[in-house]
Formats: sequence, structure tokens, C-alpha cells
Amino acid sequence: ALGLFAQLLQAQSWLLGLFILIGAVLGFYLPILWLDMRIRARREEIEYALPDALDMLTICVEAGLGLDAAMTRVAERWDNALGRAFGRVIYKVRVGKTRHEALRDMADQAGVTDLTNFVAAVIQVDKLGGGIAKLLRIQSEQMRVTRRQRAYGKANQTPVKLVFPLVLCFFPSMFIILLGPAVIRLLVTGL
Repeated sequence: ALGLFAQLLQAQSWLLGLFILIGAVLGFYLPILWLDMRIRARREEIEYALPDALDMLTICVEAGLGLDAAMTRVAERWDNALGRAFGRVIYKVRVGKTRHEALRDMADQAGVTDLTNFVAAVIQVDKLGGGIAKLLRIQSEQMRVTRRQRAYGKANQTPVKLVFPLVLCFFPSMFIILLGPAVIRLLVTGL
């Protein structure tokens, strides 16, 4: 009985060590995976909202507001990642940063190429003294075309993603339904 207890204790300690190892690996990698998913979702949210935000900025600027006031309007009206980013830009400008630095910080934090290109264009127009409303309209149209192209790209990937579920789930069921009665009839009547 004592030998059996010792063997059981060894088996449990081995199992406990395995659980600790699995827990350590999951405890290390799960937060990283969760954070990567959140970053990807935030970037997609910004990419999706950018053309609409640029439309609103354009309307506000053409109505007579300055760029800072237009960004404030977007930040007040929208509760998404881009609206919050514009709100942080306005806050940084009010605290004492220049608009260029605040916009660059926003683009760097977001990590979205379209937003970085927009910020670079705004800074360039601001330095050269061009019309911000015209820039906003052009940028908005470009972002809308880019968003449409991304949607077409995702739609074109759908058939490829459907191949494996169809082959593994749908086709076997279909073959059983279509060929099942014939196989039963052949087995009953004999080959």
C-alpha cells in the first residue's frame, strides 16, 4: 500500500509539473495574442472610419471652422478609435504641443499607413500654406477608393476560405444523403 501511494504521488507530481508548464506557457503567450488582436482590430477600425472622418472634417472646414475646431467636432461626435485619437491631438495642442507634433504622434501611435499619409499631407499643406479644404476633399476620395479596394480584396478571398469547410462538412453530408439510399438498396438486393 505504501509503494502504491508513492507511485501515485510521483504520477501526480509529474502531472502537476505538466499543468504548471502549460499554465506558464499560456500565461506568457495569451496576453501577447490578445494584445495583437486588439491592435489589429483598432487599426482596422481606424482604417474603416478615416474616409468618413475626412468627410466630416471637410464639411466643417468648408463651413468656416479651423482644422483644430473640425477635429474637435469629430472627437465630440464619434466614439471610436479615430475620434479618440483626434481628441488626444486637440488635448496635446491645448497643453502646448504644436499641431504638427501632435498629429505626428497620432500617426505613430495608430500605425495605420493611410493615417500617416494624411498627417504628412496636412503638415505639408500647413507649411506651404495651401487650402486645407481641398486637401481634405482629395484625401477623403482617395481613402474611400482604398477602402473599396480592400473590401473587394476581402470579398475575393472568401471562395478560398470556403473550400475547406465545404470539403470537410458539406460534401460528406451530401454524399451520405445522395448515395445512402443507393448503397442500402444494393446491400439489400445483393451485389
